[in-house]
Amino acid sequence: MTDLKQRLAAILAADAAGYSRLMALDEQATVRTLDAARAAFHLEVARHRGRVVDTAGDSVLAVFETASGALNAALAIQSDLSAGAAGMDPAQVLRFRIGLHLGDVIEKDDGTIYGDGVNIAARVQSLAEPGGIAVSDAIHGAVRGRVPARFVDRGEHAAKNIALPIRLFEVLAEPAAGAGVDAGDAASAAASAPRLTRGAADQGKTAIAVLPFRVQSDDRATGFLADGLVEDVIALLARMPGFTLIAHASSSAFREHRASVAEVARSLGVRYVVEGSVRPVGPGVRVTPRLVDGESGQLLWSGRFEAALEQAVDLQDDIVRGIVAELEPELTRARIDSIRRQRPGNLDAWSLYHDGVGAIALKGWTEDAMTLARERFQAAFELDAGFALARAHHALMSALGVNCHLLARTDTLIQNVRIQAERAIADDDGSSEVLGLAGCALTDIGERARGMEFLQRAVILDPSNAQAHVAMGASLALSGDRPAGIARMRHGMHISPRDRRLGFWGWAMGNFILREGDPELALKEARASIGRDPRLFLARVLEATSLLALNRDEEARQALQGARAIRPGLRLLEIADSHGRRAADALGRIWGPSPPSATQP
Repeated sequence: MTDLKQRLAAILAADAAGYSRLMALDEQATVRTLDAARAAFHLEVARHRGRVVDTAGDSVLAVFETASGALNAALAIQSDLSAGAAGMDPAQVLRFRIGLHLGDVIEKDDGTIYGDGVNIAARVQSLAEPGGIAVSDAIHGAVRGRVPARFVDRGEHAAKNIALPIRLFEVLAEPAAGAGVDAGDAASAAASAPRLTRGAADQGKTAIAVLPFRVQSDDRATGFLADGLVEDVIALLARMPGFTLIAHASSSAFREHRASVAEVARSLGVRYVVEGSVRPVGPGVRVTPRLVDGESGQLLWSGRFEAALEQAVDLQDDIVRGIVAELEPELTRARIDSIRRQRPGNLDAWSLYHDGVGAIALKGWTEDAMTLARERFQAAFELDAGFALARAHHALMSALGVNCHLLARTDTLIQNVRIQAERAIADDDGSSEVLGLAGCALTDIGERARGMEFLQRAVILDPSNAQAHVAMGASLALSGDRPAGIARMRHGMHISPRDRRLGFWGWAMGNFILREGDPELALKEARASIGRDPRLFLARVLEATSLLALNRDEEARQALQGARAIRPGLRLLEIADSHGRRAADALGRIWGPSPPSATQP
């Protein structure tokens, strides 16, 4: 069917409490009240760039492009309904429960939507209080610190026909931080605005401001697109660990202010500034974002995205993912460069963490790099006991080190992986990245059911978490469903096209493809991985194995020599563990004089 498309959306589901009772008391008055309530829904949904999908009976279903738009609309609706009920007999007031969820929906050309995202929003709505708002943890993670509201964690709830429990948050409206600040007073706005902090001790060195994009058109639709794009960039950048994001209320002070990037950076106390422009091009629009170093004024990255205006719904997701995919490597490299200029005694927890992240990139897949990475992660969470991300990464690198024979497998080490992964999740179970890393660590030591539970929660919280998607795919493939696993891994790689881990992910996926009986495609993936990470000896082993399966023995010998040149101590036992016994036996025939046995320690 060509009239179906799948996309990420924020879904609002609402239902009137006590509707049947009020209809029994006074049908005409209840219908008038319901009509007035529907008018409030239509008004606020439209104001916050949403669309009402259905108003069957006493319910309302609406869809939004951003989580913050959905929640702000819900807050405004409840405020409007409360004001409209002033002076009425409380027993005759029609109160709506509102539930919000961020998830995938399937949308038909006629505008109707379906899917688990809609079902979960309906379940969340049923758990809300009359006159109140409840949101899923996916919404909570996307809007925390960006919407004038307080969240009360109501725990996990089992829901009919929903595979995993829903973690619920009750929403309580409160005055926005920095409310009343004059938009022209940038310094005051910067001082009073809330910040989304990820715990860095020296926040100024890793702080980012996303400025309103310049709209080079008088077209209102283009203006709405630009505003929505900035909101989405802020929401996704806020999820990047280790960086402080200046709230939209503060950065929007520069909408009409013609300040230089250096002035903006000084006023807001940030190191990096994201700016850009949106302008019509023929029947579509062109968005040109830029990442600038606020201290030096150096342009770190710029991009250009184009799409038809009528595809604006899809455009925002595509652009945001593209920007974040481009920004993340630049920001990570900039942070690592800064760390390397510091004296070792001055490294804080976040510096240690990023040093660990960069160890493999700097040294390749070696025992020394693995040891350094684990040492840095451990030092980070010893310095900050609540540093869940460092614990999760330590657990994953330990598990990968064992599986790649870069660390000796011992019962103590495996138990430590389990302890650090579980502790990380206990410390921060609302972080998609923590769940993804820890879940992958558990699956890699054989606890696939437990690991998959966390990986599923990770992608529910953040559908753009590429690492969690790839790890889920690998777990599915190892459990016997290789086609589904390969498809999931490919999706994860597709949504993060400049990820530093693509070489390793591509090797793993190519390994499963080879086991599915497609050596031609496996060879293609192996060589793509070598191009991404020339020091990954595993990809050269896969290249050699694929070439042997294609009866290209001489090329296979050269590929194997390349793997052994990178890793002189490579053994057939390692290959049997990482690529399978059949691959080890095949490579043993071209190994050379007296190859070590695949079963020999």
